[in-house]
Amino acid sequence: AARRRGRPAPEPPEDGTAAVDAEPDPESVARAIVLRQLSAAPRSRAQLEDALARRDVPEEVAARVLDRFTEVGLIDDEEYARMLVRSRHRDRGLSRRALGTELRRKGIDDETAAAALEEVDGDDEEHAARELVAKKLRATASLATEVRVRRTYAALARKGYPPGLVAGLVREALAAEGAADDAPGWSDAEG
Repeated sequence: AARRRGRPAPEPPEDGTAAVDAEPDPESVARAIVLRQLSAAPRSRAQLEDALARRDVPEEVAARVLDRFTEVGLIDDEEYARMLVRSRHRDRGLSRRALGTELRRKGIDDETAAAALEEVDGDDEEHAARELVAKKLRATASLATEVRVRRTYAALARKGYPPGLVAGLVREALAAEGAADDAPGWSDAEG
């Protein structure tokens, strides 16, 4: 059917697939959103709930779809939390404190987060901090010791490490390279 210029097409269309396709039901829309979200990256149930709410999926439909995805194992907050803790600690060197904050931000409940955080013990955390200190001090080797110390403290603080642990590791690393005597204000830095 030829259309004349200036005249809009009839709504709904008289022919073609758009003429026979009904509006998708909310459950199909919700399933498609959840599948798209999960295919991009693992997500917590809370993150998926937020994605559905942003797309105006009714709460009862969202709950039904998310319950079904949980039943079949496509949504598993416990495994998601363990995976996030392992990868963020290994790849980014985040401390337990920073990991706990990230889990809460992702909608993981406190009990599930605590169980996942058990995978990182004090030795793991100290080892990661030690590696970060060494890396930061290597990267700042051409700077004054005071600047190196300040930048190392700041870098590890952003990753959630306590100042006392960082102070000991920085002091140890600088002593190993013979620069500890140059570091003014150790008592100020340990705070």
